[in-house]
Amino acid sequence: MLLSQFLLLSAILFSIGVYGVIVRRNGVAVLMAIELILNSVNINLVAFGAMHGNLSGQVFALFIIAVAAAEVGVGLAIILSIYRNRRSVALDELDLMKG
Repeated sequence: MLLSQFLLLSAILFSIGVYGVIVRRNGVAVLMAIELILNSVNINLVAFGAMHGNLSGQVFALFIIAVAAAEVGVGLAIILSIYRNRRSVALDELDLMKG
């Protein structure tokens, strides 16, 4: 496959992820959109690493996967805490943390 095909796939995934973060009101859907963004970055890193013939892109992709796993763990814990208190995970209804 060509590099441009990987970049096109990555751009499409990134655009869908950004759209999901901007438009969605559900906390779980926003977390999934962030995961799409991170996966599009991983595709870019692996594609450019393969193009240059080194493994640095794959190493950085592994670090991003580890950060994404930590982000999902913390994000789901926060969303579960919000759900227990508010009985809703709608992000536009969160005025609880306003000062």
